[in-house]
Amino acid sequence: MSDNRKALQKSQRLVVKIGSALLTNDGRGLCVDGLDAWVAQLAALRAAGKEVVLVSSGAVAEGMTRLGWKQRPEDLHRLQAAAAVGQMGLVHAYETRFRQYGLQTAQILLGHDDISARDRYLNARNTLLTLLELGVVPVVNENDTVVTDEIRFGDNDTLAALVANLIDADALLILTDQQGLFAADPRHNPAAELIAEAEVGDASLDVMVGGSAGSLGRGGMLTKLRAARLASRSGANTVIAGGRESRVIERVFAGETLGTLLLSRQPPIAARKKWLAGQLQLRGTVTLDDGAIQVLRQQGRSLLPVGVISVAGGFSRGDLVSCVDARGLEVARGLVNYDAAEAEKIKRLPSHKIQEVLGYLGESELIHRDNLVLV
Repeated sequence: MSDNRKALQKSQRLVVKIGSALLTNDGRGLCVDGLDAWVAQLAALRAAGKEVVLVSSGAVAEGMTRLGWKQRPEDLHRLQAAAAVGQMGLVHAYETRFRQYGLQTAQILLGHDDISARDRYLNARNTLLTLLELGVVPVVNENDTVVTDEIRFGDNDTLAALVANLIDADALLILTDQQGLFAADPRHNPAAELIAEAEVGDASLDVMVGGSAGSLGRGGMLTKLRAARLASRSGANTVIAGGRESRVIERVFAGETLGTLLLSRQPPIAARKKWLAGQLQLRGTVTLDDGAIQVLRQQGRSLLPVGVISVAGGFSRGDLVSCVDARGLEVARGLVNYDAAEAEKIKRLPSHKIQEVLGYLGESELIHRDNLVLV
């Protein structure tokens, strides 16, 4: 067992994505045996103290099966209708199986805008982290019933990676109908070598998965490589493995050499903060007192309203703001939990006064330390 595989054993917060071909028996209906096995393994991870988020494809395919459609429709509204019908089957299938292990589940339907929009980013993050804290297994899917772009199978690879970014996951496991990433297309070259481990940024990987051979072929692997690179932004390593392998989830997180391990090589917190700082435009400024600056720099704590002297700009909740000292020199930047008008009202106040002043308590911090980067 390699040291990199051993590190997977220590992963505590996991995102597991199960693809459509696996879930629906290549479009023939929900794979009952597979669902039983995958849920049993995920439940075992929860029993071992791991936090697990499941990203599940298959809503459109399951809806087509329930509606008796043999061909995937091209019309967007019919695709949305199939997704709406299929979600019922997926939710019921997961809920009944996880309940057998005494686990609660929660359905989370996301669009990419829910992760890229700053206010919805914070809402989605806080909801998912709260569910994990409560011991609930979130089941995430793209909100295909209202998406405006064409729905494609494989899109949930990207969504799974963004969820990994969102919750600071240690590892992302993408289960597919292939054994992993090969040096050549195994359908045309049976002797093609399975890549056991690689740096996620290795340019030679692009050549290996270049070109498209359908959503479940090498084109599908391209989306998975891209997803692994997205996940690496927050320091998560990614494993691409065959979902039909016996006890695949259990074996991957036991450190067994299975599938392809794509290594991030970035410290998780530093990578995530670099991503946050580089993705968003500054929308305002908060001026801090010396005590708050000392706490941020020396103790790595969150920014509380009591340490804020003044507020400038028309920022909204979730916007990126600059934190400056009395001379205007930037100390840090981060995503705010309150808009400018609210921040103006609660500046210089202890956190226990927030509810009294605003009428509600969103967060005790103006900027949580996980959403703040020193500059």
